[in-house]
Amino acid sequence: MRTAATALLDSLDGPALALAAHPFSDDAGRRWIEYRPRPRPGVCIADLDRTARKAAHRLLATALSPHAYAQAMAVIALEEVLDRKEGWRRGRHSDDYWIAVYGDPRRDDCWSWRFEGHHLSVTMTLVDDQVLPTPVFLGANPARVSYAGRTVSRPLAPEEDLARALLNSLEPSGRGAAIVSDQAPADIRSATAPCFSDRIEPAGVRRANLGLTARSLLDQLVVLYLDRLPEELAAREATRIATGDLYFAWEGPTGPAQRHYYRIQGDDLLIEYDNTSDDGNHAHTVLRRPYSDFGDDVLATHRAQSHP
Repeated sequence: MRTAATALLDSLDGPALALAAHPFSDDAGRRWIEYRPRPRPGVCIADLDRTARKAAHRLLATALSPHAYAQAMAVIALEEVLDRKEGWRRGRHSDDYWIAVYGDPRRDDCWSWRFEGHHLSVTMTLVDDQVLPTPVFLGANPARVSYAGRTVSRPLAPEEDLARALLNSLEPSGRGAAIVSDQAPADIRSATAPCFSDRIEPAGVRRANLGLTARSLLDQLVVLYLDRLPEELAAREATRIATGDLYFAWEGPTGPAQRHYYRIQGDDLLIEYDNTSDDGNHAHTVLRRPYSDFGDDVLATHRAQSHP
């Protein structure tokens, strides 16, 4: 990440560099998640030359596993599909993504970077060469494009299909505990809040109360989200999860092509998925650490030890 971020900054000219590079102390800009089409800090990919644009994508690739990087590229490409669907009215385009670096990756012990745009937000915070890799948001609109009943594009298919398999594996008592509402929320609960540390109630069904099949599927679903990260990061994040304290909750109808939502909660884990607008064809997903997003916990320790 240091190498890729340095290469990106070195590829930028004066005006672009001024937009991309920020001090790490700029907490208002650094602690940011915005997956809607809104103004955001950083430099726009559309305004970069080919070398700098490629450097931005190489930096993004350091944060994602190969399959998650493919999902991210599909999300970006969908901006053109959505623009056509909307009759070209909003001028959406696949270069409307922004990159920002906080701190100096060449020498700082604390620095951060974010690649973000509509339906994509990836933030990495580095403290003493430890990577703190949340939040990671991926969305898709349209979530599914079909032809003659066959799927042409469905970037977030595993996130929906595995959760449905889990729901369908539950026995009646577990299913009753898991389905906490027959109405899905309008969006993911954590939304764009930079800090979301409150547990969402009702929590749903506890992992410890699931049968072996359902428990295995819940574990697979958690791993699916962690595996958005490169292998080493995903393995490290997995060790931080106390699986016995995980809860799974579903809101909304359980049939296909209907508005629905689910979440997984742990001591410092929040996974959310919604497909609740455009008649169940517009998906949002996020991996968060409610108490340590943006590296807050490690940063606090670092500052206490290094900057008393």
